[in-house]
Amino acid sequence: MILRGASDDDRDRIIALLDAASLPTLDLVRRPLEHFVVAEEDGVVAGCVGAEVFGRDALLRSLVVARSHRGRRIAGRLVERLEANLGAAGVVDVWLLTIDADGFFSRLGYESRSRDDAPEAVRQTEEFASLCPGSAILMRNALSNH
Repeated sequence: MILRGASDDDRDRIIALLDAASLPTLDLVRRPLEHFVVAEEDGVVAGCVGAEVFGRDALLRSLVVARSHRGRRIAGRLVERLEANLGAAGVVDVWLLTIDADGFFSRLGYESRSRDDAPEAVRQTEEFASLCPGSAILMRNALSNH
């Protein structure tokens, strides 16, 4: 299993993985994959995670692992690599919205926050404003704590 930066050639495979997991894809059709990491095994994209970056803040999104590759700690490795990349790019706080993965993210150091705590740039994203339901849990991880 290798972890690498995503390329535009990965877009259709990333969207297919997200669709299979019922995660938002609408805005990925036109979004650059600059801050996306994929897990690849034998030429197959087995998972991905991405972020939208707003200076010192980032919105983690699109974490998914193919059903056939689950249970191998790939998701945690993807998040770890993404956070390292984001930290190197000057990001201090990583935010995310989740419906049912708050336990997983808590184990990685994320803490639940009020939606009002989100920085304005994060609140203006399509994911925050319309793609995720209002009942989604907002979480934050301060990379400086690592």
